[in-house]
Amino acid sequence: MSSDQVTSTSSLIVIPCLNEALHIEALVAKLRPSLTPLNAAIVIADGGSTDGTREIARRLAAEDPRVLFLDNPKRIQSAAVNRAVAELGAAYDYLIRIDAHATYPDDYCERLVEDALATDADSVVVAMQTEGFGTFQKATAFAQNSKLGNGGSKHRTGAAGHWTEHGHHALMRIEAFKAVGGYDESFSHNEDAELDYRLKKAGYRIWMTDKTSMVYYPRARLIPLFRQYFGYGRGRAKNFLKHRAMPGLRQILPLAVAPLAFGALLAIVNWMAVVPVGLWAAACLGYGVWMALGQRNPYGPLAAISAMVMHFAWSAGFWRELLDFRRRVAR
Repeated sequence: MSSDQVTSTSSLIVIPCLNEALHIEALVAKLRPSLTPLNAAIVIADGGSTDGTREIARRLAAEDPRVLFLDNPKRIQSAAVNRAVAELGAAYDYLIRIDAHATYPDDYCERLVEDALATDADSVVVAMQTEGFGTFQKATAFAQNSKLGNGGSKHRTGAAGHWTEHGHHALMRIEAFKAVGGYDESFSHNEDAELDYRLKKAGYRIWMTDKTSMVYYPRARLIPLFRQYFGYGRGRAKNFLKHRAMPGLRQILPLAVAPLAFGALLAIVNWMAVVPVGLWAAACLGYGVWMALGQRNPYGPLAAISAMVMHFAWSAGFWRELLDFRRRVAR
């Protein structure tokens, strides 16, 4: 891939954020060297931060005309990207979506554009590794990087470059993004998978690159982790209700967790009711012990607890959304 081909394109780098004062300035500094070779601009789309993020973003925009500040009154990430593309996208070829609470290689944006040009893909997605700092966050990262936590998802585990149905959003051709209507803003979670479904249905192609990847930092506490995966479950159910897109096998299996857990309450009638959920818990904990012994990682058993929280929250969120929809229809 020649540098002339890369410099003949232009990219809009969008950072949706909310209360990211600890990370936003360092993130912009990491991305800034890519702006000239990619004819790019950075848009910090803030959803109403109260921790000083907005002031930092405005200062960065005042210091560099290639850094722009955009207010996102709807707060959610999907709305932030949609507004950035609607107001500024006409001047650019590609949209690059950057998560504020993540780490990227120095040449991340360049590799995305190069692979988009080399494959003629309409969307380039990346593999995502998770890392942590404190004990619980490290254990959660270990779980999310394992089959126990990700079910073997290729955008979690990484793979050779290939055409795919879905992956962690990184780059999209703005023309394709607009053609399918952008993100559905009724989705607070899972908006990426929902958009990928529409892209594929419209005939656009999604490429999973192996030329670069990113590092994500999971929730550092149990309750935020539960809320996150509860939201993911609701988002997956919304996708099913909107498109009748059946979940894959790796998602169907965790769907049983919440019903099994609630079914265990029937143990007051018959103790056998607790057996199914007990087997699930034993399998998770056993896998955690196996990870600890096989990979010599002391976080294995705690990672199993994190995975159980993720399974239960995802399942509960899915069923909550599905049952709530049925109640709305019944009215």
